[in-house]
Amino acid sequence: MGCGGFICSKYALCALNILYALVSLLMIAVAAWGKWFGFVSSFQVVGAIIAVGFFLFIVSMVGLCGALKHHQVLLFFYMVILFAVFIVQFSVSCACLAISNEQQRLLLEIGWNKSESMQKDLERTLDCCDFSGVDYSKPCDASCFTRRDCEQCSAKLQIYADDALHFVGGMSLFFSFTEILGVWLTYRYRNQKDPHSNAGQFSD
Repeated sequence: MGCGGFICSKYALCALNILYALVSLLMIAVAAWGKWFGFVSSFQVVGAIIAVGFFLFIVSMVGLCGALKHHQVLLFFYMVILFAVFIVQFSVSCACLAISNEQQRLLLEIGWNKSESMQKDLERTLDCCDFSGVDYSKPCDASCFTRRDCEQCSAKLQIYADDALHFVGGMSLFFSFTEILGVWLTYRYRNQKDPHSNAGQFSD
């Protein structure tokens, strides 16, 4: 049977959802590993990553079950959810790639002020103190604090932020195109006839 046939569409959709399931499990494992070994102490950050991973896992299971059973309702909801995720992810990836240095700094400062535990993580990791202007009268977890030669964290964060945003934006843009591929495959697969079904049966 050609690659555009029922069997090929089914296996292609299954493979795509297995890939999504593996990515989601990897996200959950990395977040749990970072929390367990103390690399990230912020529960909000870890919780957000695990929540996104869990959501992606559920979506992939819905798509996988729908593909294996050729279940019209599951495939329809999977297609709608995947298209919504594509719109959000494509918008975020474009924003990450187009953001200016001043906007980066503003977002970094907002994120810095929201979590004290994340501040401590960054101070230890980057060996810096405070976001803008080092104040030695306040405690700091960085090793440079005892030497009194700390840099402000905004300068170091800015170095990593640009590369990180471009990497995240590029990866997000790549995966957004796999999602629109999944929507197209699902739409095509839903309207194909199962060769193992009765001759007069056709799923809309």
